[in-house]
Amino acid sequence: MIDKTVQDAVTAVAGIPDGSTVMIGGFGRAGQPVELIDALIAQGASGLTIINNNAGNGDTGLAALLAAGRVKKIVCSFPRQTDSWVFDGLYRDGKIELELVPQGNLAERIRAAGAGIGAFFSPTGVGTELAEGKEAREIDGRQYVLEYPIKADFALVSALKGDRWGNLVYRKTARNFGPIMASAATTTIVQVDEIVPLGSLDPENVVTPGIFVDRVVAVGERRWLSDGEFVGGVDLEGRPVADPSTASAAAQKGADQ
Repeated sequence: MIDKTVQDAVTAVAGIPDGSTVMIGGFGRAGQPVELIDALIAQGASGLTIINNNAGNGDTGLAALLAAGRVKKIVCSFPRQTDSWVFDGLYRDGKIELELVPQGNLAERIRAAGAGIGAFFSPTGVGTELAEGKEAREIDGRQYVLEYPIKADFALVSALKGDRWGNLVYRKTARNFGPIMASAATTTIVQVDEIVPLGSLDPENVVTPGIFVDRVVAVGERRWLSDGEFVGGVDLEGRPVADPSTASAAAQKGADQ
């Protein structure tokens, strides 16, 4: 009987060694596997290379992993924003290495790894420092640079529901990088709000087939959701805000600072 479920997040991330390359899903906080990240911090792996769209928000989740000194390098598209003070401090002090990848290239390089594509030509970055040292080619009158796939030893992904085979469905934009990261890592570890009985997920709605998933752990519903629906925001420290209008005001305040 195939059963990829594990009892808790600590068990899910067990065995991730020092020096691993780890993909972490999420677009900012949307779809970020916070419980798995917290378990990874407690587990103690260090010298990690992290692949994510951002470089952490506030003091929680990925930012907490950076603050714990566990990350030697981050590969991302948006390292700096109003609440990226953890990354900012580490980078200014020379304590973390950054590889900046345009968002479209980041997504396609990850997807290419999962699809078994050896490399591809992209027009993004032509004529900039990001193209230095890369093979260039003119195709149909347009300049392109050669980009290689990005793969990882592990992927930490957040989904809404999963079954014991690892079939996954996501909640709206929380899907973002999850599906492509799940297919681009040697070992994919997923946290879900709920593990449902086999056969209860409509096959037409399964986004990530279980073939790409190795471990699944149920962590319960997020603090800002109720029956899968958004009921409030979070402030810049990740604390739940009951009134969405208050969350908007807090976000605007942070943007103005």
